[in-house]
Parts: sequence; C-alpha cells; structure tokens
Amino acid sequence: MRPVRFVALGDSLTEGVGDPLGDGWRGWAALLAEGLGPAGAPAEFRNLAVSGAQTRDVLERQTPDALDLEPDVVSVVVGVNDTLRCTFDIPSVASRLDAVYARFAERGTTLLTACLPDPGAMLGLPGSLARPLARRQRAVNTVVHALSERYGAVHLHAAEGAWLTDRAMWSADRLHPGERGHRQLAVRFHALLAAEGVATGAVPSAEPELPPPTRSASLLWLATAGTGWVARRCTDLLPQLLTLAADEMRHRARGTSARLDLRASHAVAQALAALTPADQPETA
Repeated sequence: MRPVRFVALGDSLTEGVGDPLGDGWRGWAALLAEGLGPAGAPAEFRNLAVSGAQTRDVLERQTPDALDLEPDVVSVVVGVNDTLRCTFDIPSVASRLDAVYARFAERGTTLLTACLPDPGAMLGLPGSLARPLARRQRAVNTVVHALSERYGAVHLHAAEGAWLTDRAMWSADRLHPGERGHRQLAVRFHALLAAEGVATGAVPSAEPELPPPTRSASLLWLATAGTGWVARRCTDLLPQLLTLAADEMRHRARGTSARLDLRASHAVAQALAALTPADQPETA
C-alpha cells in the first residue's frame, strides 16, 4: 500500500512565504505533510503553489498537474491575489473554484480549503482603503464557504481567531505568517484531518524551530523583498482602489455605506446561483 499522496495548490501562503528554510520556503503544507502518515510511512508531498497565483492560475495550470499526480489529499487555498487586482470579478472567482473543487471531488480526493483574512486589515490600511478590500475578501470567503460545503471539503476558518492579532504569528510584511503562524495552520488542518481519519501521524509541533527574525532583519526584508512583493501585486489595483476609496467616502458622508455591502452580497448570491446544477456533484 503506497503512502498518502498530498498535493498543495495555491499562492504564496501555501508556497511557504514567511517560513524560510535554506534558500527557499517551507510553509504550513510541508509541515502538515509530515503528520499525514504514520511513522515510517511519510506522506508523498508535492507543492505546486506559486507566489502571486490567482484562481485562474490554479484552475488552468496547477490543477491539471495535480490531477496527473493522483493525490489522496489536495489543498486549494487561493483568492487573496484576486482581490488585489483591478480585474477582480466574484462570478469568475466562483466559477473557477467550482471547477477546481469539482475535478477533485469527482476522483474522491480529500479536499482542504480555507477562508482567509482580508489584506487591507492585515496591512493596517486606512479605513477608506481597507473596507473595499475587506468587502472583496468577504465575498471570496463566502464563496469558499459555500463551495466547501457543497463538495464536502475539510474547511479551515482561518479568517478569524486570536492568531490574527498575535504579532508573533506574522512575518514582517503582515500578509504572510511567520514560522509560528505556518505551524498554527498546520496544527489546525491536522486536527481537522485527524477527526476525519485522514491524518494518522504525529501532530506538527506548534513551536518554532528557529528564533524569530530580529527587528532589523525584518525591517530590511520589508524594505527590499517585502516591499517589492506588495508593489508587484498592487500596481494595477492602485488606481481602482483610489476610486473605490472615493466611492466609500461618498457613501459614508451620505450615510449609505450599507448599500455597498448589500451590493457585494447580491453579487455573491448571483455568482453562486449561476453555477448550474449540472456543475454540482451529488453529495452523500
């Protein structure tokens, strides 16, 4: 009997950014893989996640490669980069995620998903800039919640909890977990999988192996690589975000901010309703 085969899909979070190992990254998925199989039979693990990936990348590039690997467990954690683009469109996000989830569900693969915190809050942006991003991330999370339930996914509520405000969990850029945060994700996913009888190995350690980076090292990283990371992903969004912020301020001045929330909720409802029954698998 072959070992459990685990394939991870997604963006920089799953790639492991924030949890350095040698010249690369490790991350929560690699930590989780260590505890999927019993001692002496470690899981076979492949990480296909790529920094900057959006739902389109996961659907068109990562999913075909993952299907070829015939995984027993697959994680699909993506969506934040979609919210940071001027091309953000929640019906398209919903359609792509539905297609990805369906392909693995058809094969009986255990699917891992997660809802994520909004980047505006994590970056500490001013309210008028943060609220539009928060609205977008809530929309993505609502879609992920609904589709996770539809396809019977093992879903982690990572958009809430004390870990979000614990500075020790996060790297210098405030968008990616540090080693302790990645370990927290691995521990929480392991608990969910153990409850399903999928994870049979040891629980990943919650305690970091390496000391946290010094403040000067964190600031240096943020001023060089970290700033570049944010700039590359937000350049095309900035003009639109300023427009969204201006719209936000106008509605607040008029006392009609609730309309923006209602508009976003309506868009999510329409996006989910547009997924035809033929696209939806039967669940036990």
